[in-house]
Amino acid sequence: MVSPCFIGVDIGTSGCRTVAITENGRIVASARTNLPPPLREVNRGVAQDPWVWWNVTTRVLRDLSAKLPPYRPTALCLDGTSSTLLLCTPDGDPLGPALMYNDTRSSAESARIAQAAPADSPARGASSSLAKALHLARHLQPPLGSRALHQADWLIGRLTGRFGVTDWNNALKLGYDPLQECWPDWLEQLDLGPIALPLVLPPGTTIGKLDEEAALATGLPLGVPVAAGTTDSTAAVIATGAQDEGDAVTCLGSTLVLKVVSRTSVSAPEYGVYSHRLGNLWLVGGASNSGGAVLRRFFTDAEMARMTCRLRPDEPTEFDYYPLLSPGERFPTADPHLPPRLSPRPSDDARFFQGLLEGIAAIEARGYRLLQSLGAPPPTHVFSIGGGANNLAWERIRRRMLGIPVTAAAVQEAAYGAALLALRSMHQH
Repeated sequence: MVSPCFIGVDIGTSGCRTVAITENGRIVASARTNLPPPLREVNRGVAQDPWVWWNVTTRVLRDLSAKLPPYRPTALCLDGTSSTLLLCTPDGDPLGPALMYNDTRSSAESARIAQAAPADSPARGASSSLAKALHLARHLQPPLGSRALHQADWLIGRLTGRFGVTDWNNALKLGYDPLQECWPDWLEQLDLGPIALPLVLPPGTTIGKLDEEAALATGLPLGVPVAAGTTDSTAAVIATGAQDEGDAVTCLGSTLVLKVVSRTSVSAPEYGVYSHRLGNLWLVGGASNSGGAVLRRFFTDAEMARMTCRLRPDEPTEFDYYPLLSPGERFPTADPHLPPRLSPRPSDDARFFQGLLEGIAAIEARGYRLLQSLGAPPPTHVFSIGGGANNLAWERIRRRMLGIPVTAAAVQEAAYGAALLALRSMHQH
């Protein structure tokens, strides 16, 4: 008997992964491949050829499709990196390289946006999608009707042949107002010229179907429905199962990222805090410059693994560390000159390691308190994702400092979150 399956694709910063799940959420197949690094340019530029994304996407989908029998692909959804943007023709031909999420060359355009946009707009800042769209429009001289599309938008267009559609989450930093569900009037002051703003749909809304060219390239059946996507970080949160007010997700990666499910939208640009819409709820988030990158400055992964068994998570070291790689912090402290605090360093490396873990946990606790003071609910349960999520000693330290349940998320893959959106898209009909 052939059973339906639902496919999620995640284009991350270093690779592309895809999974197929059943109607009850069980993973039945997966595939992944590495993504070549983007090109770093002068003036804080980071760019990549969009065809590189298409090549890795079709490759992982071909690998996945070979593993699917006896499952029938029934819907597909894709997530991509937030604020990675390109300009293309109405038919989807790129007019030049895409500017990546961490490209900050658009400072002149950022200044123009600051004059027009409200103080709490996520479209402010040189790394925003809107600043990149204005920068590309100035340098590429696009023809009338050109599209400003995010990474996920363009790839979904390649799969369906329908370009010019995006989703609530990707559109946020392009200036879209997900609360009012419209493009705001202040955008008219910026004169986007020949660029047509995309149609914006809720993530998981069916956009179109896999066309003949995409079916041949991916090995998937012609006509598989394709849903509007989301950003990679939002897909990772969806994968954890966080869906009720007060559910929180902490990403313990190179940096420390906090998100909490809220009934109300919260925005505080001075702390880098903004909200992604999640159905009828909101995902309020902020990111610290602290995190695993600081740990790796002092210890290898193998050294940290060996020292973990020597930690005493219920006996605080009393060190007051603020682990940073270099001066400067935005969340939960807005201070571009905040110095790292990493001394005194004890002779016992395990004790120093525990002090660093406690310092990051203290920043996490302060971060959730700040989000609460800004209007988000207090966290009731923290799901951990990222490289540090499976360190049980660190989990005990964080549980002690947060005073609420802290558990590693059972599933941490953004591709799984995209697959859940594909599954939900079928339930909308």
